[in-house]
Amino acid sequence: MISRNNKECVAMLLAGGQGTRLGVLTHNVAKPAVPFGGKYRIIDFPLSNCTNSGVDTVGVLTQYQPFELNQYIGNGQPWDLDRLSGGVYVLPPYMKGKASEWYKGTANAIYQNIMFIDRFNPEYVLILSGDHIYKMNYSEMLNAHKKKGADCTIAVIDVPVEQASRFGIMNTAEDGKIFEFEEKPKKPKSTKASMGIYIFTWSVLKKYLIEDEDNAASENDFGKNIIPNMLNDSKKLFAFTFRGYWKDVGTISSLWESNMDLLNPDSGINLSDSSWKIFARNSAEPPQYVSNGAVIANSIISEGANILGNVQNSIISHGAYIGVGAKIKDSVILPNAIIKDNAVVNYAIVAEFATVGEEAKIGEVQTAPINGEWSIAVIGPNAVVKDGAKVAPGEMVEEDR
Repeated sequence: MISRNNKECVAMLLAGGQGTRLGVLTHNVAKPAVPFGGKYRIIDFPLSNCTNSGVDTVGVLTQYQPFELNQYIGNGQPWDLDRLSGGVYVLPPYMKGKASEWYKGTANAIYQNIMFIDRFNPEYVLILSGDHIYKMNYSEMLNAHKKKGADCTIAVIDVPVEQASRFGIMNTAEDGKIFEFEEKPKKPKSTKASMGIYIFTWSVLKKYLIEDEDNAASENDFGKNIIPNMLNDSKKLFAFTFRGYWKDVGTISSLWESNMDLLNPDSGINLSDSSWKIFARNSAEPPQYVSNGAVIANSIISEGANILGNVQNSIISHGAYIGVGAKIKDSVILPNAIIKDNAVVNYAIVAEFATVGEEAKIGEVQTAPINGEWSIAVIGPNAVVKDGAKVAPGEMVEEDR
């Protein structure tokens, strides 16, 4: 049993999504467990943000393919969340009697864990998503919430007007008070896009969660039900504008883009900033090896990687092998992948333990995205691409070929 320790704010991290748009990368792992940036996983970002923001009690709500994510989080030690008071807790769907009920929606996931939250008797609850890459000080958002006496504060980011129809849009008064929420409007009235990060006054949210659960017609979703219901009841909802780097990595194109942003000093995402570290659970790896004949330009090479070929503008994860004469450009090579001699890899993601055969050709150089999406070739985990085989741009390889 969790002992009752009063906490001002408890974070609830929604990490149960299936991530179907990431295709083969999430067939066997939850989206937040997908590797990122050579030595991290996506979930490292919200967990590290919590630690850096002084939020020391985090519930991680898992559901789809949870094993690797549960194993990765463990006792929370890498993020300084292995605590006697607070810490990190992995929360699968709640067992009722002899059967468990899957989380029906984002609001239902929190509803099923009301008892967990109540154990800490918090004044506020921070709701986070497990599929975003960003650095954010949640304490600044919490201070704004308290200062305005808000019932709910929603983090927003200004997006280009041509992209606004892809997001939930907050329409606000001059003081930031939200008077209207539109889910993916065809004709957006503002460019304030919801980041899926909320702070609620717990006593208020708890009431709305219970009412929502009692409504059989509800989709049990924050954006579709809880927030509109609060607006209809004239509750105090405010927008908190975030001005740093943020990217939803829910698609192959956006995941690839965010990795590439690490190589661009003007992108706004810097993982070398010692004042706001991103922590991760990393096994001990030997130093990377770069052969005398290797050529590397503007790339990230992680520990344990072996580079014998040519690597340009790419992310090479720990334990990966790049063979003699291989050419890697604008690509993401995930942990322990093998790229054999003279293979050519362009605009691609090669997953964990995949093998690209000699003289195989993966993807093609591209000049611009089409309708906002890059055509990234993807080689799935453990898949083997035979010697001399070709994989087209945008093609996804799950099994050996």
